[in-house]
Amino acid sequence: MIDERFIIQLQGKNFVTYEGLLDQAHQQGLEAIQVDIVQLPGQENDMTAVCRATAKAGDRVFTDFGDASPASVGQNLVPHILRMASTRAKARALRDLTNIGITAIEELDVGNREDLYPETGQKKTDGRKQTAMPENSPPTKKQMETIKDLSRSLNIPVDTGNLNKKTAGNLIAHLLDEKYKRH
Repeated sequence: MIDERFIIQLQGKNFVTYEGLLDQAHQQGLEAIQVDIVQLPGQENDMTAVCRATAKAGDRVFTDFGDASPASVGQNLVPHILRMASTRAKARALRDLTNIGITAIEELDVGNREDLYPETGQKKTDGRKQTAMPENSPPTKKQMETIKDLSRSLNIPVDTGNLNKKTAGNLIAHLLDEKYKRH
């Protein structure tokens, strides 16, 4: 089972971090991860990078793909599209290898979210408005732990005194953008 410190809750759903997948894969005998570039970003493909990752542990081999484009990453990550495609591919292969069905946070766009209702932070699905989350709901314990862990690892002081669920989710997204920009 994956260590809970590698689980991040956003908008009421759990996501696993790439670090958590890698940790679990090493516990299960990960020997190698190979990444191949399938498509370089260019004008002809809307700057979309595609990578294929293969993870190997003993006789178990898992391969999957990841893609990234300016439309699927936060503004801060646009210069790092190829690395995001690689990370997404590795995360997907590691999820298969470790039998973890939770989506990796790296697979999501946690930056510019035009596909979200601004008042709820929830994805549009069929055009109907989602139920609004109360603005004054306090952040969850998991959100607070995630903020604390991210701020410590990034060496960024964060004032958590006036957070609610929505602002905590936005702060986590901002800290994740900063984390992946640095790596």
